[in-house]
Amino acid sequence: MPVRTPAVRGEDGPGAGARGAATPGQSVPAPLDGPGGPGVDVPGGPGGGACGVDARRARTGELVLVATPIGNLGDLSARMVDVLAAADLICCEDTRRTRQLLTHAGVHGRTLMAVHEHNERSQTPRILEHLARGETVALVSDAGMPIVSDPGAWVVTQAIDAGYRVGVVPGPSAVLAALAVSGLPARRFCFEGFLPRRGAERGQRLAALSEEERTAVLYEAPGRVPVTLADLAATCGPQRAVAVARELTKLHEEVWRGSLGDAVQVFTRRAEEAQLRGEVVVVLAGKPASTGEVSDPLLSCALRERLDRGSSVRDAVAGAVAELGVARRRAYPMALSLASEPRQASGDRRASPGLRGGSSEALGGSVEALDASEVPGGSSEVPASCSEVPGSSSEVPASSRDVPRGK
Repeated sequence: MPVRTPAVRGEDGPGAGARGAATPGQSVPAPLDGPGGPGVDVPGGPGGGACGVDARRARTGELVLVATPIGNLGDLSARMVDVLAAADLICCEDTRRTRQLLTHAGVHGRTLMAVHEHNERSQTPRILEHLARGETVALVSDAGMPIVSDPGAWVVTQAIDAGYRVGVVPGPSAVLAALAVSGLPARRFCFEGFLPRRGAERGQRLAALSEEERTAVLYEAPGRVPVTLADLAATCGPQRAVAVARELTKLHEEVWRGSLGDAVQVFTRRAEEAQLRGEVVVVLAGKPASTGEVSDPLLSCALRERLDRGSSVRDAVAGAVAELGVARRRAYPMALSLASEPRQASGDRRASPGLRGGSSEALGGSVEALDASEVPGGSSEVPASCSEVPGSSSEVPASSRDVPRGK
């Protein structure tokens, strides 16, 4: 019985003729039953067929996610080119940008379909029709792996639910590239994508990041980098380590590493000088593991020192959280309570009971020694400053200017 082959579009790039007539020893996938008319089975086992698949697989169609370069076209792999050249349909965010990529790769004559965040759901039925005809559909984004902060998740879900095969051609990824060069722990990490621009949801995500012990990777637009860094410094503390990667794999690739406090100053200045351009990835260190339970007196002392030096409640909490690694939800009510207490003259201020070790000098003046029964551990001495409380730091900001504020 003669075998009918599907019509072949003209191609002049890699993979041209992949859907053409069979060569000796090959079998050609038959058309589908259904929209394409009654099909005829062809002989051949696994691996047969002009596309390297058997007739059964050809009838089901396949959706292939293809990663594309994130900036350097030299990262385009041979397998990416082969899959794109053989695809019956290429779904992409921007047809103009993808056409340029295909031209660079020497792939011509491919059918492109725009699939972006505004039309993904409405285009999905058309994509499923192509899969139903046994075609191979490639899905790409403008850069990197589709679906990762890009369109495509709905298409993939619907294709899986309909029983079609979904494959992947891995490749460049800004998330993994930034994580690898950040110098921060990468054994465990989480990806946050773009933070909400404003509102309660943004605050909730920032609060979650302040408690996250894994390294976190975020995307951000160049113009919003200073704002996001300032918000992260306010919630996570200015001493939290961070890496800011810009223009990865491109000519002006840069990776800045330091603390959140320093990052706010550096990137605010760059933004003011219009020197902040290109795609930006922020890699944030996880919350430091606590070395032990922080007592209420120690936390109170850390907050009081900052409040007495003129810090706002918000800045005092941010500094104490960064220094001691306590939860913000624990420090904030205590700071509010301390801020509402009447302020005493520095020479008359008495140290709070419950502090361990140190001398009998008060914070900024002399005080009477406390009874040993009032101090855990039985010592009658109180610390001259928070630096004498075990596990604390002697360095505190001179004023609220030392702790960057969020916007």
